[in-house]
Amino acid sequence: MSVASDIFTALAVSAGAFFFLAGTVGLLRFPDTLSRLHALTKADNLGLGLVVLGLLPWAGGVFGALKLICVWILVQFAGATVAQLIARAARRGGLGS
Repeated sequence: MSVASDIFTALAVSAGAFFFLAGTVGLLRFPDTLSRLHALTKADNLGLGLVVLGLLPWAGGVFGALKLICVWILVQFAGATVAQLIARAARRGGLGS
């Protein structure tokens, strides 16, 4: 790989790790369940997207890149579904704002 793609990978994966860290801080610092859930899902989706984007040059071809993108899409759907279920349970239990 070239130096430019190595630098791009390092920057994208580092930015993704930063967003994961920011989501974790939001999870620990925000006051109620719904705002914690919102911060965590948004930051994790962006963080994983940046990590996948950074790993695409290292995927080893089109098939490897498609697998990475499919994993990212599946995590998007799973995260949205779980966030909806947690938010609904929090509202029913009186934990929402």
